[in-house]
Amino acid sequence: MTRLLLSSFFLTLAFTTTAQDFSKFRQLQQDLPTPNVYRTASGAPGHEYYQQKADYVMDIELDDEQQRIYGSSTITYTNNSPDALNYLWLQMDQNMRAKNSDTQKTATQKMDDKMSPNDLKRLEWDFDGGFKVEYVKDAAGNSLKATVVNTMMRVDLPTALKPGGKVSVKVKWWYNINDRMKIGGRSGYEYFPEDKNYLYTIAQFFPRMCVYNEVQGWQHKQFLGKGEFALPFGNYTVNLTVPADHVVAATGECQNLSQVLNSTQLSRYNEAKNATAKPVIIIKQDEASRNESSRSTAKKTWVYKAQNVRDFGFASSRKFIWDAMAVNIGGKKVMAISYYPKEGNPLWEQYSTRAVKHTLEVYSKYTIDYPYPVAISVHADQIGMEYPMICFNFGRPEKDGTYTERIKYGMIGVIIHEVGHNFFPMIINSDERQWTWMDEGLNSFVEFLAEKEWDKDFPSRRGPAPNIVDYMKGDPKGLEPIMTNSESIIQFGNNAYGKPATALNILRETVMGRELFDFAFKEYARRWAFKHPTPADFFRTMEDASGVDLDWFWRGWFYTTDFVDQGIDDVKWFRADTKNPDTENALKKQEDASKPAYITDQRNKDAFKSVVERDSSMRDFYTEQDRYGVSILDKEEYQYYINNLAENERKLLDPKRNYYQIDLSSPGELVMPVILQLEFADGTKEEHRIPAEIWRMNDKSVSKVFVSDKELVRVILHPHLETADVDRANNHWPPEQQPTRFELFKDRQRGAEENPMQRDRRARGVK
Repeated sequence: MTRLLLSSFFLTLAFTTTAQDFSKFRQLQQDLPTPNVYRTASGAPGHEYYQQKADYVMDIELDDEQQRIYGSSTITYTNNSPDALNYLWLQMDQNMRAKNSDTQKTATQKMDDKMSPNDLKRLEWDFDGGFKVEYVKDAAGNSLKATVVNTMMRVDLPTALKPGGKVSVKVKWWYNINDRMKIGGRSGYEYFPEDKNYLYTIAQFFPRMCVYNEVQGWQHKQFLGKGEFALPFGNYTVNLTVPADHVVAATGECQNLSQVLNSTQLSRYNEAKNATAKPVIIIKQDEASRNESSRSTAKKTWVYKAQNVRDFGFASSRKFIWDAMAVNIGGKKVMAISYYPKEGNPLWEQYSTRAVKHTLEVYSKYTIDYPYPVAISVHADQIGMEYPMICFNFGRPEKDGTYTERIKYGMIGVIIHEVGHNFFPMIINSDERQWTWMDEGLNSFVEFLAEKEWDKDFPSRRGPAPNIVDYMKGDPKGLEPIMTNSESIIQFGNNAYGKPATALNILRETVMGRELFDFAFKEYARRWAFKHPTPADFFRTMEDASGVDLDWFWRGWFYTTDFVDQGIDDVKWFRADTKNPDTENALKKQEDASKPAYITDQRNKDAFKSVVERDSSMRDFYTEQDRYGVSILDKEEYQYYINNLAENERKLLDPKRNYYQIDLSSPGELVMPVILQLEFADGTKEEHRIPAEIWRMNDKSVSKVFVSDKELVRVILHPHLETADVDRANNHWPPEQQPTRFELFKDRQRGAEENPMQRDRRARGVK
């Protein structure tokens, strides 16, 4: 314990300031785009904000014999910009699978000691993918010049499309559908050899308009496979012709259910419209199993319409089981729907549609009310992908119907994630090609909230701060800032999903607090619903709506690869010098008695007698005095001292009043709030939450003093693991060593691949 001297009237604390470094708290304004009439400094759309519109009427045919898509479309494009446009740009995403695509040319490859047939096939790309465009015409049927540039197509207009004008373009095309299970892809088909059927999950199947805006003109950055899609809103009418025994799920609402369903199915569907307690099964498993063996040579056309959407996807198969239920969102009924083959049961019948319902409810709470009439989950193995009102999700049990806990939670999690994409980016329509984190990161964050509202023990992968630590402290060669273009990200999942989701959760729980964060996040969703936000719009809105300066946070988490590491360097204990001779001398005696004796003094004690011990004449005042005694003069001087102090100053001399100086350091470069838990000898605890601005004058070391009448015995820095601190070894005082457990491993000789459900069945003798 160190004694703290008090002057007669004032308690003086001295502060030492090191060289100041303001860089981490430098305002971000100079790095963001200049506000203008389109996007304001507050993060809201400006009074002259505009966006283009693209309406589609399409006729699509699925060839189940050759696995092809044939299509023709009429695109009506409305120019709401102040610019005259001499040409239009369309996305041709299927061209990434063309034999000469840049995706194939730029793919890196390596040989391993063991190569599967599929591995070898991927080395020699022989799939004839890509759009085969038959024509591009105007509304009158005249040919338009079209130039294909890899995954983009420029259509030259005979006359410039003036502001406020419209133009119609007709396109006819076809392409070969990819075997998704062999060569991958966001869409494609899965083949089931047992019943010789296909399950098609189809997307990016038509030439789609690019976004044109004031941020970068045409967004026609090439699609290499990672960066997803920037798309304008519009209305869709799509006629989907498939084998007559297929069932079709698609974006929007089917306009001719009475023609494509039998009376029993239609009756069940109408029943599902009012079923809020549990799903109604429209096509049952035994019915779907019977349908698997049919091979109709006839065709059937399903007509779907969707209003104010940015894209369109569909699924088709004769294997589908189909269930649905109603969800009340803001006083309106929305249909939650699932389609799945028997291979998805029992998981899908039990969980899928309920998970869709749950997602709509939770996301609507944190953003805006879900505005569309339906939300669909389709089971497709080894995929998770999203489109307006429809998504394709993995999660397949074993053939005996058992499954692991990982499969169960993985399936529920991917359904929440992909249905959640309806909000980010299908409604809050960010540029995925440029900023993956604005859809994947924001969506993964709300997914985390929804998972925990599904099950408080949900094993969420992304969102909790400890889960991102290994990534953030990894090899710098494998890291890049969140603000990195999609096609250039190395660790896609960690960078675009995990780190931004964690950052937002830290903002909510640690930096801003739930109330301020939720208000600002909801305001962002409200402002930018059915519009095209940029990162600056998000950053500015979060600050504008909350009143919290977050520039240091955006800079550290989004613009750098810095990591968090804070530590406790020392804890110093001070008490005031009371000037009371009785108190101080007693303390001095106690302190002296507790001091360890020097080794020479210890050994000399009984080794011999000193001169002073042998000869009493060698003793005087100093050798005989009681150095801990209190004289009358000592007491008089103390009384005089006390009489000259005010009452509030006397309280500062309480001998039980403890001053604890905690010295903190930040070896990591990423500044964060300081959360300290103080534990006292009586078993009580105090938590102190200090804003990140404590580091603004010195981002490497700071000290903080705490005053208490209790004796401090333990300090924990970041006790709730909420800041992604990469080194916990320096987060305790006194230092603590955490044992690392090891396992004595021995191979199991039987049942090594058995999941817990199978093991339980075996234990109970159930076959």
